[in-house]
Amino acid sequence: MTEHNPRFAAESNFAATEAQFHLTELFYSRTDERGIIKAGNCVFQRVAAYPWEEMLGAPHKLIRHPDMPKGVFHLLWDRIKAGKPTGAYVKNRSKSGRYYWVFALVSPADGGYISTRIKPSSELFATVSGLYADLLRREMDDGLSPRDSAEALLAAVRAQGFSSYDTFQSHALATEFEARATATGQGIDPLQRRFLEMSRAIAQVGVETADLTESFKVIRTVPMNMRIIASRLENAGGAISAISVNYSQMLEEMSTWVKTFVDGDACVFARMRDAILCGQFLSFATAVEHEMIECFDTNAALYPDCMDAKVEMAEVAAHRQKFRDETVASLVRVEAEAKRFARSVLDMKRYVTGLSSTRMMCKIESASLSESRKELEGIVEQLDACQKGIEQRLARMTELNAVIQTNTAMLRAML
Repeated sequence: MTEHNPRFAAESNFAATEAQFHLTELFYSRTDERGIIKAGNCVFQRVAAYPWEEMLGAPHKLIRHPDMPKGVFHLLWDRIKAGKPTGAYVKNRSKSGRYYWVFALVSPADGGYISTRIKPSSELFATVSGLYADLLRREMDDGLSPRDSAEALLAAVRAQGFSSYDTFQSHALATEFEARATATGQGIDPLQRRFLEMSRAIAQVGVETADLTESFKVIRTVPMNMRIIASRLENAGGAISAISVNYSQMLEEMSTWVKTFVDGDACVFARMRDAILCGQFLSFATAVEHEMIECFDTNAALYPDCMDAKVEMAEVAAHRQKFRDETVASLVRVEAEAKRFARSVLDMKRYVTGLSSTRMMCKIESASLSESRKELEGIVEQLDACQKGIEQRLARMTELNAVIQTNTAMLRAML
């Protein structure tokens, strides 16, 4: 039996060994539209352990590891065929059977696709590798199709708190780049650092808007409580009833504001967040490609005649310029949405001013009543607390939006 075969045991142990490469080393490959390898770099060839003549002209799945869920590649191909640059964690297998992990950036290019890859080292990588293991088990045990597996992967990404795969890949690339820079002592370029500041600011805006929405849910009970008090007071409750109607109208307007500006994937906040994270992804991808160009330049003499390093440098340089242009376009979108968001916060502040008037009218009415006075005072206290919380959140949102606008202006000047 195979478990008693020494050769099988030796091969199994060898397959469980990681193919080593340094954190500073980058992988590169270029394929045609079918995924056939047209070019690669020395790191890719060395770690994959295939001679150049075997690697060039072979399908890229030559290095696919059986531990990889099919759903990951289904999602990857769906995205790049649609023209979307995509980042993904990938476990590969060398010719010798050793494994190695990369975070791969795959993008459409003239006549095919370009991929640059870095070594993952962050805590997020450990989380994703565990997610992949679960996904692979479901594919094998439950017969999950590649398409259904891709959907399960997207659901898992959302369960991790990401609104979409685009937001996940932006966070993942930035996280891996930061971890790599910290470990190697290289530091991060000011351009990428400003994008990080913006992404953290918009993430905090998301927290504030979520809390704001919860505050609105709490105070929606106020008009109903007012109507109950008014019904007990009969004729004397007319003023309270009128305040209740006015308050309901204001809440309806505020609810419309929430739906328009902070609720759903098409709101102003979501559009600004997506534009920031798109720019961040492109910016870090640009940094990786810049480093790849330098690697080609440094090691040009090491390539055999079948691989023209200068041609690949030109390919990556053209692709990098495309990414830079798209980064600028994303910043234009951020700028426009940040202005809309600033105006929307001012609108909400006007609604909050209306709440102040309602609160004052409640105070006046409670002072003139003996019956139900304590209940009205309780409503006033509730309004006081909610209004204070809303005002604080709006102030923080204004400050965070200012951080985004400042960084956007600086980045546009840098690019």
